[in-house]
Amino acid sequence: MKIIPLILMGCGGVGRQLLQHIISCRSLHSNLGVHLRVVGVSDSKSLLIASDVKQKELDDNILAEVCRVKSDGSSLSKLTSLGESQVFSSSESRTKVVDIASILGKSTGLALVDCTASSETIGVLKEGVDLGCCIVMANKKPLTSTLEDFDKLVSHPRRIRHESTVGAGLPVISTINRIISSGDPIHRIVGSLSGTLGYVMSEVEDGKPLSQVVKSAKSLGYTEPDPRDDLSGMDVARKALILARLLGRCIDMGSIKIESLYPEEMGPNKMSVEDFLNGGIVKLDNNIEERVKKASVNGNVLRYVCMIEGSRCDVGIQELPKNSALGRLRGSDNVLEIYSRCYSEQPLVIQGAGAGNDTTAAGVLADILDIQDLFT
Repeated sequence: MKIIPLILMGCGGVGRQLLQHIISCRSLHSNLGVHLRVVGVSDSKSLLIASDVKQKELDDNILAEVCRVKSDGSSLSKLTSLGESQVFSSSESRTKVVDIASILGKSTGLALVDCTASSETIGVLKEGVDLGCCIVMANKKPLTSTLEDFDKLVSHPRRIRHESTVGAGLPVISTINRIISSGDPIHRIVGSLSGTLGYVMSEVEDGKPLSQVVKSAKSLGYTEPDPRDDLSGMDVARKALILARLLGRCIDMGSIKIESLYPEEMGPNKMSVEDFLNGGIVKLDNNIEERVKKASVNGNVLRYVCMIEGSRCDVGIQELPKNSALGRLRGSDNVLEIYSRCYSEQPLVIQGAGAGNDTTAAGVLADILDIQDLFT
């Protein structure tokens, strides 16, 4: 039986779903000859660790209680049924995680699993790399920080997995790495990597006003509480930056041309969410409608995509052939087209659900299992 000790950082929607997957898959994993030994769980305020990280774990009853407490919006410090486990404050958390990493990293091995949405984990992840830990991430921010941080985190390719930073559970990163390692140079990537913007663009194609579509997307739970977080294109830009860096481009966020779907004067610092939805966004309907009509005359459709080609890395609305994989995209699926020497005329296409806590957590779990050969 292979034992994978792990510390989960982040107990939001993805982190909680991951814990639930771990609990529900115990029998399956046992049949596969692997056991995920959760030795620690942290949120932004507290760290919960097992009493003896060398031998013990947070049992499934405690993990279920963690999910319950976090679903209620409380801190891990509010846990009552701890058994012999211990809770530490946020000021002590980093030191404790590094201590555990130094104990387990180069002995049994340890996976640091980052399901936060914070840049504050970068330091501990980098220390974990030096201590021989494996790194599994759904959090995009460490890989979109400085090039120095990126290079450090990916310095041991066998010990890092971050599929969920780009396509939730889709095999985007692994596919790109396989193509690159085969000596087949990738010269172009085009992708619709936002379920929200994929839905928006396919709906306006049907003649619906942008304002109506965005409100519908919000009511369906497709958008962030402030839809401008999606409409700004920043989430897609972070994914594009990760992909570009994987291809060897030495760029940062400032190198990416990003098209926002709203003007600066409608930004969060200038207009409330309510004012944006009830008045501001309506003023954007005509422009999008005209662009949709123009694309249609050309036999094309509009899609919000990232485009990586040569030194170019752009994020924004593009006219694309209606009969292409991206042109046929409907709803909130993600689609990625990869062009290389071997895939020059017909691109390699990856398509499927690219968002949602369940899908993303499943991708993280698959990444953890993918490194099992590094553990005893």
